[in-house]
This record gives sequence, C-alpha cells and structure tokens, in this order.
Amino acid sequence: MGRIAIFAYGVVSYAIFFATFLYAIGFVANIGVPTTLDGPATGSALWALVINVALLTLFALQHSIMARPAFKQWWTRTVPPAAERSTYVLFSSLALALLFWAWQPMGGVIWNVSNPVLRGLLVGLCALGFGTVLVTTFLINHFDLFGLRQVWLHLHGREYTPLAFRTPGLYRYVRHPLYVGWFFAFWATPTMTAAHFLFAMMTTGYILAAIRLEERDLETAHPEYAAYRESVPMLVPRVRGAAPSETPIRSRATA
Repeated sequence: MGRIAIFAYGVVSYAIFFATFLYAIGFVANIGVPTTLDGPATGSALWALVINVALLTLFALQHSIMARPAFKQWWTRTVPPAAERSTYVLFSSLALALLFWAWQPMGGVIWNVSNPVLRGLLVGLCALGFGTVLVTTFLINHFDLFGLRQVWLHLHGREYTPLAFRTPGLYRYVRHPLYVGWFFAFWATPTMTAAHFLFAMMTTGYILAAIRLEERDLETAHPEYAAYRESVPMLVPRVRGAAPSETPIRSRATA
C-alpha cells in the first residue's frame, strides 16, 4: 500500500468510527436512529437474549484481542504498521455496527422514572457520560488514539514515536475517566428495560475485565505507570486531598 492509500484508509476508518460513535449516542438514548437499545419485544425472549449476548461477546473479543501487543506483533506482518491502529478502529466500528443492526429489544421495564426533574437529570448524566468519553480522547491525544496521527506521519515519511506518558486533566483524579464516562452513558437512563440492563451489565463486566489487561500492558510499556496506579484511584475519585500534579498518560487506550 502506498502512503496516500494508507492515509486515505486511515481517514475513511476514522470517518466510519465517528459515524458509529454518533449512532451509538442515538442507539443508547433512543433518539433519532432506526434501531435502539430499548423497545418492546418482537419475538422469543430467550432467542433475543442469545443473540444479544453473542453480539456483545463478539465485540468484547474483537476489542480486546486486537488490542493485545502479541496480536499486534503478529497482525503487522500482514497489515502495514502505520495502518494497524486504523484497522483496529475500523474493525471495532464494524463490530458495533453489527450490534446496532442485529440487536433484539427484549421488552420488560426494570425501572421507569416518571418525575420530570429526575428524568431530565438522568438524561443529562447520560449526555455527560458521552461528553466525558469524547473529551477524554482528546486528553490522551484523540488523533493518535484513532490512528490518524500514525497515517499522517507515514504520509510525510516520518517515523511514528509513541507519546509520552502523562496524566492530564481528569487523569489526575481517576486512572480511567473514559470508562467512567461510559458507565454514566450506559446506566443513566430514566427507563431501564431488560435489553438495556443486559447491555449495561455486560459492558460493565467487560470494562472491569479489560482494565486488568490494559493496566498490565501499560505497566510493561511504561514503568512509571506502577507509581501512578498506586497514587490515583481506578474509577472513583477521592473526596478529599489535593489533585496530584500532572506527570510525564498513555498514548492510547489498549483495550
């Protein structure tokens, strides 16, 4: 693949990701998209459960396996190294697109908040969650995280260099603010259906498991991460005490 082709591939992969992210907001919040997370059951509840669990499992496996260093080392024998991150982003987007398309509403209501103030608050927290996710990607270099920096450097014939380990902004309070954002986005809903609950439970379990893999890889790549891990909480910020100063954070999420 030539440099221009790899750059175009990276740009297209990023565009597909961003469209998928926007669709995900509508999918979770049930706003403005053809398929949504919630809705009345349209068939067998057991069959819907099997399909939804399979879709979530497929996404979790793809998202984690392709992020592991050993897989990347093997994968880049076929995929140009400059396009590796873009390929990961593309496959993740396609796995999500499949989930959006094939998701089966299951009916059933676990909770339904009727108070308009509380409903507005929960909708606001969901929006805050998605906003936190997006902002956090820019804290850790949005363009590196989604492969654009890699293909841009390759286009100009410059060698890729990993970003320095830093702890900017929210990373001074929790080690994984991006995942905190996802928790708000998935759990803060005024109406929790069975399908939404399954989605939130499985994604939460996946995130908690992925953190262990991610932090293991980060400690291998960045020896200073061990000290950071000891001094900063994983997901829940400390109520008291001054925020630690910024130190030399990961260049990308690894799970």
